[in-house]
Amino acid sequence: MEDYVRAAMAKGLQTIVFLEHLEAGISYGERTWLTEGDFRVYFEEGQRLRSIYADRIAIRLGVEVGYNPLAVNILRDRLARHSWDRVGLSYHFFFDGRRHLNMVSRKRHNLDALAAIGSDTVIGHYFSELIKALDCFDNITVLCHLDAVMRHSPGLRFNDSHWEQVERLLDIVRRKNISLEVNTSGYALRNEPYPGRRILRRAVELGIPLTAGSDAHHPEQVGRCFDLLPAYLSGLRRADRPPSAG
Repeated sequence: MEDYVRAAMAKGLQTIVFLEHLEAGISYGERTWLTEGDFRVYFEEGQRLRSIYADRIAIRLGVEVGYNPLAVNILRDRLARHSWDRVGLSYHFFFDGRRHLNMVSRKRHNLDALAAIGSDTVIGHYFSELIKALDCFDNITVLCHLDAVMRHSPGLRFNDSHWEQVERLLDIVRRKNISLEVNTSGYALRNEPYPGRRILRRAVELGIPLTAGSDAHHPEQVGRCFDLLPAYLSGLRRADRPPSAG
């Protein structure tokens, strides 16, 4: 964690927010989330770093909870054990009846299995479960990487039904005063953040607050592409303004 804090200071950031992954009830070959023991260490280290760097950078300790419709009570219990500075919501794992498939993975076994199910089906499921998830938790503060589902599948397109689901999601986010993450990891893959222009423009129209996140899995990724966001978001807002008369 200290390497990430130092990287943030080197980038000139005034605040760093850690969002470590929390999952429950997921059967997957590779664990990419923290255990309860890991979270105890996480908070201990976070407090240590706060005492060291208090006069140089604000350090926030948050969590990104991965929705699992079969483990909602466990997730609620895990969330209640700690005081979080930020609680992000995501949905990573599709259960096909036998195993969990990672919907944001680039690994071939995930891509092939999800393609066999059908991209329209998987995307529709992803959005419908996120809609349910927003009603399951009352402490979510940010919705993470909204359109990153099947992000490594070439030529992916949302259909009209998917866009209707996105509209429902954004309406819930607005009503619950949840912010929408602008995840800059998308620049490396598609030259724009997650979510993309259409969703962000609609979020701006609805007055939904936006929160920048770099989804850093290595210290050098902290704050990546943040410098591109002011012009990108300004362009969205200009596009929303009606032309002036005269």
